[in-house]
Amino acid sequence: MQKEKPLKEVIRQFVEYYRLGKKLNEAALIENWEEIVGKMIAKHTTNLHVDKGVLYVTLDSSVVRNELNMIKSEILNRLNSYFNKPFIDKIVLK
Repeated sequence: MQKEKPLKEVIRQFVEYYRLGKKLNEAALIENWEEIVGKMIAKHTTNLHVDKGVLYVTLDSSVVRNELNMIKSEILNRLNSYFNKPFIDKIVLK
């Protein structure tokens, strides 16, 4: 007979076995984008996409895009500290 395990442990093993960790982090990033970067940036964001550690951010304003280009490293630090690990390597603003 198998020993019972806490649900948290079973879910962790499931995520690990099916290698879902990155996809769950991507979904969490998109879901919590406003909390991470603030309302003003989130308001001008039209699309977010993560591919191989690169975050692609589509914005509706060239002025906001230029402003964000100047603080990309700060946003990158916020994102990675939100997840308590290096998750995003680079940000591409469109």
